[in-house]
Amino acid sequence: MTLRQQQKQQTRAALLEAARRLFVERGYAAVTVDDVTSEVGCSRATFYLHFNGKPDVLRRIGAETTQQRAASVYADLDAVLASGSRDRFTEWLRRALHWFEANRDILPVWDEAVALEPSFRPIATAAVAELPAAMPRYLQRWGASRGDEARLRVGLLVTQLERFFTRWAVQGTLDTTDTDPAETLTDIWYPALLPPEERHSAEQS
Repeated sequence: MTLRQQQKQQTRAALLEAARRLFVERGYAAVTVDDVTSEVGCSRATFYLHFNGKPDVLRRIGAETTQQRAASVYADLDAVLASGSRDRFTEWLRRALHWFEANRDILPVWDEAVALEPSFRPIATAAVAELPAAMPRYLQRWGASRGDEARLRVGLLVTQLERFFTRWAVQGTLDTTDTDPAETLTDIWYPALLPPEERHSAEQS
């Protein structure tokens, strides 16, 4: 790699870091491209050499700076469900909640961008679609004719985990003092992710 290439990579990384920090501190709407470039000490032209705009830089923050890609969390779930182990599913839920904890600062920024930035919504939609796509064995068990339902169930799982984490760990409005959230979520979601014939078989055994 040439010195110029190294400098370009360093500038790009600095822009990502500055954008993430500003988004977390001020919120998505309050931050401008000029704010980001001022933090780094570069021009708008330099910013646009690397990113198409605020939605693009937030997309790259999600892809490159989150602690563990969300898709890998759901690839892990694919293996867990294939094992047929309820206990392993409970452990996966604990790992998933740890993922939310590790990335809790950027999640409200993502939600704000979805609500306020129409051009960001397709990015968010594609990011959610990546999750069931990372679960080929799970989708195969549901079959092609029920693929949309299988993907919807994963989307609903993602949504409930995000809202649960927000109310439980961020807002503190959901009290779980006397319960194990992972066990309760397992009661709800482990059977819900099984294809109907597997669910009926599990209920009868």
